[in-house]
Amino acid sequence: MHQKALLFVLLVAGLLCVSLAPTCWAQDQNQDEDADVEDDLDLDLAGTEDDDELDGDEETPPAPKAPAAPKVTYKAPEPMGEHFFAESFDRGTLDGWVLSKAKKDDADEEIAKYDGKWAVEEMKDTKLPGDKGLVLKSRAKHHAISAPLLRPFTFDSMPLVIQYEVNFQSGIDCGGAYVKLLSETPGLDLDQFVDKTAYTIMFGPDKCGEDYKLHFIFRHKNPKTGQYEEKHAKKPDADLRSYFTDKKTHLYTLVVNADNSFEVLVDQTVVNSGNLLKDMTPPVNPPAEIEDPDDHKPEDWDERPKIQDPDAVKPEDWDEDAPAQIPDEDAVKPDGWLDDEAEYIGDPDAIKPDDWDEDMDGEWEAPQVPNPACESAPGCGPWKRPMIDNPSYKGKWKPPMVDNPNYQGIWKPRKIPNPDYFEDLQPFKMTPFSALGLELWSMTSDIFFDDFFITNDRNTAERWAADSWGLKKAAEGAAEPGLAAQMLTAAEERPWLWIVYVLTVALPLVLIIVFCCTGKEKKTTPAAEYKKTDEPQPDVRPAAEDKNDEEEAAAEEEEGEKEATTEEVRKKKLRTRSNLCQREAGINDPQKEDDILRRSPRSRRLRKD
Repeated sequence: MHQKALLFVLLVAGLLCVSLAPTCWAQDQNQDEDADVEDDLDLDLAGTEDDDELDGDEETPPAPKAPAAPKVTYKAPEPMGEHFFAESFDRGTLDGWVLSKAKKDDADEEIAKYDGKWAVEEMKDTKLPGDKGLVLKSRAKHHAISAPLLRPFTFDSMPLVIQYEVNFQSGIDCGGAYVKLLSETPGLDLDQFVDKTAYTIMFGPDKCGEDYKLHFIFRHKNPKTGQYEEKHAKKPDADLRSYFTDKKTHLYTLVVNADNSFEVLVDQTVVNSGNLLKDMTPPVNPPAEIEDPDDHKPEDWDERPKIQDPDAVKPEDWDEDAPAQIPDEDAVKPDGWLDDEAEYIGDPDAIKPDDWDEDMDGEWEAPQVPNPACESAPGCGPWKRPMIDNPSYKGKWKPPMVDNPNYQGIWKPRKIPNPDYFEDLQPFKMTPFSALGLELWSMTSDIFFDDFFITNDRNTAERWAADSWGLKKAAEGAAEPGLAAQMLTAAEERPWLWIVYVLTVALPLVLIIVFCCTGKEKKTTPAAEYKKTDEPQPDVRPAAEDKNDEEEAAAEEEEGEKEATTEEVRKKKLRTRSNLCQREAGINDPQKEDDILRRSPRSRRLRKD
């Protein structure tokens, strides 16, 4: 029992260590980061003198190299199947892309130009040498770049599938990484691509502050007015934070089907889905009825559900002037109260400043400090009775509230048919688009884009993703250490983690073994434990057993006496009957009488084993 209690205490201690481990780890990381910053500052200030000193020191042995990760060889993806746009940037140039030369309206002249820099290069910490992409290089600038499709995409009976990759190499503070599918219009000029250029769909990640978004917006054309209105998909249910902060390459995919359903995927996992008719804001179709703008509430319309009772009368004993609190008449001034002492006095040690000008500053007075005489007393100054709640206080009288007999409910304007009503049951049939563009503002540079692909076949898009993003995922996964390696590395840096590992792994196993394989010990008598090979034991029985035997013998003797008495009574009855029978039969021979008694079945006794 004591062992189990000890193990239980150890388990509680282990759980406490596990719960405190993340906090301690975070503190260690913060200390490490602070130390790194201090080391960097020290290195920056050291100069050439430290270099000379280092030259004189002995060379430190090189750190042991980690085992080489499995190498993933990059191969440029080749589009297979029907597609409208495919770009992997493996040529290393911006051929086919158009940089905007326009200015943004309603912006300061200094930042109005779309002069943000773009480059085609590998990622800074690439795990897949040879893989290049489009990189947004400038911060706090407007960027705009676009490329035409192989042919315009028309929404008919085939789905739209667009996908591309994004890697926030330096994280992201405030900025977007979304794409725009530019509508096919007669006046489309990619040189003048700006924020107001007509687009059909806008899709992709966007973040500012702690607001993480994944846009899906399409512009719907009103069939009655010809005006376009943006329709925004509902927010994803998934947590998007890690896609912006983990500095990994993520694959963003949008699928819009001819039945008006849509799916938004990140890394081939659905994070949002819905229907264009049901899950867009504002709705595609306006309401059939609207409130009449010319309808006004009547002046005599009563919306009050409750009113004051007009028949209520204030009680005669209701005193509205009674105060809420009164002095406590039962209170008594404490002994030792110093009525003549002030609670605060002028500081006797204070000295008037030399630059004090009484003409300008007035008469100087020492600052007030607590009176030391009041420290040991219950109080100082004039004593006043404490205030208590007035039991007679009722406050200002108000009539009680009753149901309003004239209540008419909350007024609403009447409904009329919506003059702008229409019903579009196929919002999938959007405006055709003929170009893809990036029009972005970002406070963070080095945003990496790659492997844009537009098709009307989902299988084709998945093959492209397997040949492009699939390689990146494999390379990044191969470069990361396994869970066991991460735990060992962390324990080498922080030895106290070994305690956590032992308590979380070994201790539960020990507890399971103890509780499952042990139980209450059964008490056995010495006779039960005796074997033939053991030494002979004396025939000594406990006193309790002897007592039980005596009681059993007495009971048997008493039972035997009762049986003997019963037998004698039975024989007497038989003799009496036999005599009667003999008299009737005329038999007086005693020998015959004994034979009759012996042959009688009632005189026979059962044998007891």
